[in-house]
Amino acid sequence: MPPTPRPLRKLGFLTIGLFDAADPRRGHESTLEIIELGERLGFDSVWVRHRHLQYGISSPVAVLAAASQRTRRIELGTAVTPLGWENPLRLAEDLATVDLLSGGRLNPGVSVGPPLHFDQVKDALYPDTADAEDFGYGRVERLLAAVRGEPVTDFSGAEGFEVFSDRVQPHSPGLGSRLWYGGGSLRSARWAGEHGMNLLTSSVVKAEQPEGPYDFAEIQRAQIRAFRAAHPDGEAARVSQGLVVIPTDGASPGQRARYEEYAAQRTPRTTSPQGPARLLFAPDLVGTSAEIAERLHAHAALREVEEVAFALPFTLEHEDYVQILTDMATKLGPALGWRPGF
Repeated sequence: MPPTPRPLRKLGFLTIGLFDAADPRRGHESTLEIIELGERLGFDSVWVRHRHLQYGISSPVAVLAAASQRTRRIELGTAVTPLGWENPLRLAEDLATVDLLSGGRLNPGVSVGPPLHFDQVKDALYPDTADAEDFGYGRVERLLAAVRGEPVTDFSGAEGFEVFSDRVQPHSPGLGSRLWYGGGSLRSARWAGEHGMNLLTSSVVKAEQPEGPYDFAEIQRAQIRAFRAAHPDGEAARVSQGLVVIPTDGASPGQRARYEEYAAQRTPRTTSPQGPARLLFAPDLVGTSAEIAERLHAHAALREVEEVAFALPFTLEHEDYVQILTDMATKLGPALGWRPGF
């Protein structure tokens, strides 16, 4: 363990963008307002989750395109886009377009694996090719190649009045270095490092040892170190952490009670690996900024990183997010050594 934690260089937050099915526009507008607030508070980045056939953001690239026109500085990320739902070439076109519109602020995060509830959605998603689709790392490699400007066809040149390119257009030259992989296992951490990606960690890891005791922070630290050992940039390779963090400095008594209840409902899943995938969850951190900072300074994985994208709870109200983000930017961030990026 490093003798002292690394000073926090970049402070970000992650939102799911929930909405009411009866009024989805209002939920999306709330998300955009929260992003604008994040920029005013000096946050370095905002990240949006990706949810399909649920009441959360299903099209983060479209949401971030809108956000790019309502902000000027804050970085805009996805955490994460499950590539099992995407055509990598088409996604590369969308990402490059939004990156250019944002002035080079896009940070696309992706993951692999078959779509959630694949047996129930495959006939709608891949009616003719479900059995042939590749849901492994090859899908990320296709996206990387397309975003980084490698040829995707052997045809280019003029055809009548039309001119064709052999690589994805538009091409955004810096975007290839801002692709992130959302990983929670040693294998995925190493793979991301070998392919020169950045690493998004979260509040979930895979408990790969058959027997405990299970220490979330130690497992995650091992993954971060494996990633950097495999990455061409070594110790300089970028890693972002995404724990659920809820500072209560400016919260009302009612808000504090709701936050504590939210965390308590999720605590049982943090005591042992869950399900066949043996997923281990980190406890949500609720308390004053001083209390949370003390716990984070002692967190083995957090001591390895200089960037965070703290996750907002799923089910709170707009005013709750305003209070949490304000406390993060004005109290928790400075307690971790961060300075706002105005």
